[in-house]
Amino acid sequence: MTRYLRPHSLDEAVGLLAAEPVSPPLTLLAGATDIYPVRTARAAWLQPIDRDVLDLGAVPELAGISHDPGGTRIGAGVTWSAIASAALPSAFDALKQASRQIGGMQIQNRATVGGNLCNASPAADGVPPLLALDAQVELASLRGRRRFPLAELVLGNRRTVLAADEILVAIHIPAQPAQARSAFLKLGARNYLVISIASVAALVATDAERRITALRIAVGACSAAPQRLAALEARLTGELAGPALAESVSPADLAPLAPIDDVRASAAYRREAALILVRRALAGLLSSTLEVAA
Repeated sequence: MTRYLRPHSLDEAVGLLAAEPVSPPLTLLAGATDIYPVRTARAAWLQPIDRDVLDLGAVPELAGISHDPGGTRIGAGVTWSAIASAALPSAFDALKQASRQIGGMQIQNRATVGGNLCNASPAADGVPPLLALDAQVELASLRGRRRFPLAELVLGNRRTVLAADEILVAIHIPAQPAQARSAFLKLGARNYLVISIASVAALVATDAERRITALRIAVGACSAAPQRLAALEARLTGELAGPALAESVSPADLAPLAPIDDVRASAAYRREAALILVRRALAGLLSSTLEVAA
C-alpha cells in the first residue's frame, strides 16, 4: 500500500527524503495537478505507479512571496493564482500574464510555481517569464543548500539537475530596473486550457534617451527546455527603442532554438510562430516605452 507522508518543516521533509531508498524514489507532491493525471493514465494502460508520496503542502518554508533590497523571493509552493493577485512591479507582468494561462482557474488555484519548474516540460509557461527575470533557484537537502540560475535547472524533457534527496525551496529574482516592463505571449490550438505550441517572454528597460539598457527574451516549447536568446539580447541592447526595432528580428536570431515535430505543430511552424511572437512582444514593449517617455 502506498504511504502518504506530510512533513511540517523543511528539515523534516529533507530528512524523510534522505531516509528513503533511491529506488523507487518518493513522489514529491505540491499542487498535485500533474501527479494524478499521470497516475490515472498509466493505470489505464495497466501500469500502476506504486510509489510513496511526500506531500510538501504543509512546509512553511515553501510558501509566500517576500521582497528585500536585493530582489524578490517566491516560495516553490506559491500557486499561480497567488502570483496573479500579488502586488508586483511591471517587470513581473510577463509572469502574471503567464499565471493566468496555465490551465483553468481551478488548476491555477492548486498548481505551484515549483511544480511547474520541476515537471520540466519544454512547454512550461512559467519558465520563460522567470528566465526573462534572470531568476535563480534554491535547492535544499540534508547536505545543505545550493543556489544557481534557473537556466541550469532543466536538462531536457522531464529531466532536471535535482538530486534524489533535494527539494526545490524557492525562486529568487534579483532587483529589476525600476522602469523595466515585460510581456508574455503564447500560441496554442485555442486561447485557454492548452499546451503551448510556442511561447515568448520579453523584458525591456530603457534609459532617459530611450536606449535599451536591459533586454531579456526567452522562448518556450521550441527546444528541449525553454531558453534565452542571448545573442539577440546583446545585439539589440544599446539600440534606440521603437516599434520598428522589433521588425529587425530575423530567423537567424532564433537559430539557437531546436523545435521538434509533434502532434501540435511541425518544427518549421514553431520557428515561424516563435519569430512572430518575439516581434509582437518586443513591438508592444517598445511602443509602451515610447508612451511613457512622452
